[in-house]
Amino acid sequence: ENLLEPVDEATVQSQPVLAFAENTDYFIRREEPENIVRTRTYDISITYDKYYRVPRVWLRGYDENQTPLTSSQIMEDISVDHAHKTVTIENHPYTGIVCASIHPCRHAEVMKRLISKMESSGKELRVDQYLFLFLKFISAAIPTMEYDYTINIDT
Repeated sequence: ENLLEPVDEATVQSQPVLAFAENTDYFIRREEPENIVRTRTYDISITYDKYYRVPRVWLRGYDENQTPLTSSQIMEDISVDHAHKTVTIENHPYTGIVCASIHPCRHAEVMKRLISKMESSGKELRVDQYLFLFLKFISAAIPTMEYDYTINIDT
């Protein structure tokens, strides 16, 4: 019995962008299909801010070719309400690489409010759930990013 599914015409067949030209020692660039959806990826780093005593989020973006995004390209993925206000471009404290940073000045206040709201509705937040709640809070500034929530936390 054949367990393979029939060919899906909507599937883009992957082809290398660069390929050897026939009977030569050099590469040629192939044209890419127009129906490929371009995506950006981000490295997310979380450090501890000693001044505000809360987690601080750092974002480093890359295009589909893994080329680092410019500061203005990163800001395109940040909500208008947060770009250049809550989210700024700064050097990462440990790597020195230029990243987008979500300023931590209100993290503690917002997290305390979310936890209090949960407690008042009879829900208890376990210590291991705190990071998931924090990432949900941060997602307001970065609406274009999809997070893999493996746990559901109702606030």
